Amino acid sequence: MLKIGLTGGIGSGKSTVAKIFEVLGIPVYYADDAAKRLMNENEGLKQQIIKHFGENAYIDGMLNRDYISSLVFNNKEKLELLNSLTHPAVIDDSEEWLTLQTSSYIIREAALVFESGINKSLDYVIGVSAPEQLRIERVMKRDHVAKEQVLARMKNQLNEDKKIQLCDFVVYNNEQQLIIPQILKLHEQIITLKAKH
Repeated sequence: MLKIGLTGGIGSGKSTVAKIFEVLGIPVYYADDAAKRLMNENEGLKQQIIKHFGENAYIDGMLNRDYISSLVFNNKEKLELLNSLTHPAVIDDSEEWLTLQTSSYIIREAALVFESGINKSLDYVIGVSAPEQLRIERVMKRDHVAKEQVLARMKNQLNEDKKIQLCDFVVYNNEQQLIIPQILKLHEQIITLKAKH
């Protein structure tokens, strides 16, 4: 089974691309969704978050997302600390998920494929690329946030050009090219690569 990463900057359309792969019958592991779930369900992770971010990190046993966001989004060290606590739990969870899969390949969708080092355990990485202005507009609309907040989040991710250069394949989600034909072509390429492995 081939392990394929799927990444891209915030607002690039990773989730849209992932959903199309799911329609093709390919299992997708959503790392960001898993992280949110594990921060509420994994007792060891919860204790670590409380230890480093204080009792206010949880309200009635559930992650206080607004409080955590206010601490980490403008503080690189605190964001790195939160990621360093969360990534091992997500990696363990994804490995467990992987043992249940039987398809010719799987996809691990994550914003921080390279930043977290997950790419080392993958066979290939697909990057989703979109122009910065379009990405900003998408996130402002999706999350109901100001442009400054989107730019602050972008600062915490690897530069999109560098990220895309590190990828083996690229899907252009720029509203100029249709993405479904790109994904169908990529799906065929991956199936062919799997046959050669």
